[in-house]
Amino acid sequence: MSQNTNRTALLGKKLGMSQVWDENGFFVPVTLVDVSTNVVTAVKNEETDGYKAVQLGYGQVDPRKVTKPMQGHFAKAGVTPRRHLAEVRTENVEDFQPGQELTAELFPEGAQVDVTGTTKGKGFAGTIKRWGFKSYRRTHGSHKNERRPGSVGACATPSRILKGKRMAGRMGHATNTVLNLTVVSSDVENGVIAIKGAIPGPKGGIVLVRSAVKGA
Repeated sequence: MSQNTNRTALLGKKLGMSQVWDENGFFVPVTLVDVSTNVVTAVKNEETDGYKAVQLGYGQVDPRKVTKPMQGHFAKAGVTPRRHLAEVRTENVEDFQPGQELTAELFPEGAQVDVTGTTKGKGFAGTIKRWGFKSYRRTHGSHKNERRPGSVGACATPSRILKGKRMAGRMGHATNTVLNLTVVSSDVENGVIAIKGAIPGPKGGIVLVRSAVKGA
């Protein structure tokens, strides 16, 4: 398995899930992603920045809500202010120029992509919901212990709770990436791509669609 270093990417908004028919007449679940208004806001190279990357901007924002430094940053690239920014490491930075607009044609039908997003936040959750622990028997005399985690002590050695122990806490709202998804269709005119399967995040969440890092 080789690593793809010449990666392209688009920022987008998750519109929700739908379904399409394949050539055999079967339903294929897809996630629709709006990737319109993508523009290159900066190009990083080894001579000036020490690494190669492309910075993307997505979504319109009122210029009055942008800080002075960011106003200068967008003006230097010759673009209007954008609400969301993301940087993608790639070796082919010479193919991009500040102010260049990117469309859905970057990911044609059949392309393999990796999608990164922020998962749905579940709030504070117990061990059963968060980690799938088994509950205790709900019988007479159990004294409401069926959903409690039980003893978590570590005796005298090391007489403390080790980091990473599965306990109750905040669940969700974490960055997650799903690898090797397939683009089912690419609507360049409307700026929407359909990706087979589910991707992280709620409806309306911002996601980063990149060409798959793991090549064949």
